[in-house]
Amino acid sequence: MSSSLGKTRGFTLLELMIVLFIMVLGFSVVGVNLSSGNDATALKVASRDIVSALRFARGEALVSHQEMTVNFDLTQNTYTVSRRDKIYVIPKSIGVTLVTAQRELKGKGMGSVRFFPDGSSTGGRVTLKKNKSVWQLDINWLTGQIELDDKDSSE
Repeated sequence: MSSSLGKTRGFTLLELMIVLFIMVLGFSVVGVNLSSGNDATALKVASRDIVSALRFARGEALVSHQEMTVNFDLTQNTYTVSRRDKIYVIPKSIGVTLVTAQRELKGKGMGSVRFFPDGSSTGGRVTLKKNKSVWQLDINWLTGQIELDDKDSSE
């Protein structure tokens, strides 16, 4: 009888540790990719929320025949819509810039976009940036229409 029949084949501790190391490495790569997707998602959500607020203000100006504003506080990363008490918060990790009419600038980091009863506006641009992702919201001064554009910062 051969002594090799009594031995059972199995994995050594070193082989198991190598396999576990490879699995952990693989999961960490997947985790990094998922978190970068969350960054892009947060930026997309914030951009769409601001577009909704701007479109709401324009619609209210048309319906109520009164001026409406969306007021931005860039130092706090917040914005409000006139005649509404709610303060909308933009995540601090998202950089926000506002280009608007000179008369709509209210002080350091404060400005607004105004919509008139005929649908027109003061116009402007809101840019949101997080890491390499950039979303740009353009407000047409003549029509008050808002366009949302995903800009690739590598261009």
